[in-house]
Amino acid sequence: MSIEISNESEVAVDEASIVAAARFALDRMNVSSLAELSVLLVDLDYMSDLHERWMDLPGPTDVMAFPMDELDNARRPDASDMGPALLGDIVLCPEFAKDQARKAGHSLTDELHLLTVHGVLHLLGYDHAEPAEEREMFTLQKRILADFKAATADAKRRAAQRVEDDKLLGAVGLAEPDTDKR
Repeated sequence: MSIEISNESEVAVDEASIVAAARFALDRMNVSSLAELSVLLVDLDYMSDLHERWMDLPGPTDVMAFPMDELDNARRPDASDMGPALLGDIVLCPEFAKDQARKAGHSLTDELHLLTVHGVLHLLGYDHAEPAEEREMFTLQKRILADFKAATADAKRRAAQRVEDDKLLGAVGLAEPDTDKR
């Protein structure tokens, strides 16, 4: 799976974790490993321009999704018979998201993960214009984010355990030789 990310905003973000959230969501939705996705982080002015041009709404927003392939419910990339697809672009505005993160009581990184998953779901044809669609999309989004958080926490726990195991093995003389120091 190819995920390109470009931060053109003035806000420092953890780009690798945004890519990881996008990859997790795509994997969870069974999107082909040959799929391509672009994530662009922009400033308020750029997002305002996009929001006005494409949605005919004033001012900036947090996330916009621009599908590249025409998708409908019968041809969503998360369908089991789908092959490679150019999914499209997710555009995030970290500066706008900062205030949302503060109001929600979590970090900017958590907010960007939420917006990334939200954008992925839009690219896959999910929407929230109608109450039933909103329930479906937001339930799925919440489940993916919870699973992503759990998987991330588990990976960190396992990495910390490996460090401790390596220290212990080194202390008793059982550590494997470090081949990088030759």
